[in-house]
Amino acid sequence: MNAGIIGVGKYIPERVLTNQELETMVDTSDEWIRTRTGIEERRIASDDVNTSDMAYEAAKKALKNAEVGPEDIDMILVATVTPDHPFPSVACMLQARLGCVNASAMDVSAACAGFMYAVATAKQFIETGASKNILVVGVEKLSKITDWNDRNTAVLFGDGAGAVVMGPVSEGRGVLAFDLGADGTGGQYLYQEKYIMMNGREVFKFAVRQMGESSVKVLEKAGLTKNDVDLLIPHQANIRIMEAARQRLELPEEKMSKMIHKYGNTSSASIPMVIADEVEAGKIKDDDLIVLVGFGGGLTWGAIAIRWGR
Repeated sequence: MNAGIIGVGKYIPERVLTNQELETMVDTSDEWIRTRTGIEERRIASDDVNTSDMAYEAAKKALKNAEVGPEDIDMILVATVTPDHPFPSVACMLQARLGCVNASAMDVSAACAGFMYAVATAKQFIETGASKNILVVGVEKLSKITDWNDRNTAVLFGDGAGAVVMGPVSEGRGVLAFDLGADGTGGQYLYQEKYIMMNGREVFKFAVRQMGESSVKVLEKAGLTKNDVDLLIPHQANIRIMEAARQRLELPEEKMSKMIHKYGNTSSASIPMVIADEVEAGKIKDDDLIVLVGFGGGLTWGAIAIRWGR
């Protein structure tokens, strides 16, 4: 039994925070932000919108898109580092609100690589027959842990949610391979005290190396080559890091998804948000080979090779 993505959805907050606005908040400039990160604006959730609220909106759309009901979901996995509370999990809150009465539920904490960890986990449950349909959500309210006085991090992060429903798909389709990893010795470079703390130089070096290596490795595991890739969807963290991954796979620019200018870095939400956008735009078609790749605090990384379609 092959496990693949059968439905997608996303939610973005209404409020847009532009680079020009940030110029009035910290010592920075629109040109500096754009040239170094590729970000032009990001979405910021209002105080009365929680992580679980954004997850709920994205999940509703994914269920509708997959044409499955809440009672058809066997498990909910939510990738997040910004839950409403330490417990109950966002996944349990979502289970109650959606009415997924038959679903188990848990959160996955692997920072920006969390969505890949959750998809790889869902694959195991579906392919062993333990579950049929699994709701996987990547969601973050990073604005609540961002120091808006820190010019190095305030320009980077945004809020949002992306969701997919995973289930059995036809032969040859679905998740073909995954590559997950961690290096806990690098935890000091990206972590949260009250706010996000980051050693930008060290994270950049790690990310450029690891995004490329993991992308190549997941293709090898799937028995495929760079020439087979139809679309690369990297974690939307920094345009220079994303470009390094594209160049490692020797892909033309049009074969890499770029939404960082609109959303900034939304951590575990970034890849599923982009998937939803690309599906909506008609850029992802049946039998396309897609590589998802990301890295995050931990340090963690993950890549997924997926053949699209039901």
